[in-house]
Amino acid sequence: MYHEVADRPATASRLAVPPVAFAAQLAQLQADGRTAITMSALAAALAGRGSLPERPVVLTFDDGFADFHECALPLLQQYGFTATVFVTTGWVEDAGRSATPRPARMLAWGQVLESAAAGVEIGAHSHTHPELDQLRSGQLERELRDSKALLEDRLGAPVPALAYPFGYSSARVRQAARAAGYQHACAVGNAVAGPGRDMFALPRLTVRRSTKPGTFDQLIRSRHVPVIFAKDRSLTKGWAVVRRTRAAVRGVAGGD
Repeated sequence: MYHEVADRPATASRLAVPPVAFAAQLAQLQADGRTAITMSALAAALAGRGSLPERPVVLTFDDGFADFHECALPLLQQYGFTATVFVTTGWVEDAGRSATPRPARMLAWGQVLESAAAGVEIGAHSHTHPELDQLRSGQLERELRDSKALLEDRLGAPVPALAYPFGYSSARVRQAARAAGYQHACAVGNAVAGPGRDMFALPRLTVRRSTKPGTFDQLIRSRHVPVIFAKDRSLTKGWAVVRRTRAAVRGVAGGD
């Protein structure tokens, strides 16, 4: 799971991966004999509707930063890899005034279409990037349906994949995603996706600025959860309890 592919001072985000580091990671994947597939291809295979290459890897990018088109896409093409980009439709650069502040320069609709034409899967990441598990039912439905409808209208193709903003979901959110017509959805989880996983809570491994070559090598070679994510997972479990309590206090139906 990636976000920005950019250097300082263009971004101060600790999730941003420098272009040189990203290129080196793609080289590591290539040397390891990996074949990149889309998230939907993985989900279909896990559901028994397709097969996987011998050493598959799924590269996902959240939010829809402009640097995906400008920097990440050329590098992906250089190494013969595809990816899935989860776009926050309300943040698209030329979509008009955004209801929530754009975190940086984002993809324009033309860049979204060019990425799709290059073989990149476009998935939804909500419309305004809220904490979905804290929304009331009407707001939740609009966030999921509007994002999907806008993308499908622009792409002229179905959009089966969703990634939850911040990785936050609940049983209610996952049911709403199903009802909105998505076929699968990604959380964060920092775990390895495999058979038996909830198709609406597919986990991903976080790649950030601090991810060193040795750590990345561990990520792509381990069949189990790397030890480096032990702290992340512990914090996630604790935070989930806090979020369920917060939702209950606000009168939002929770559940996990």
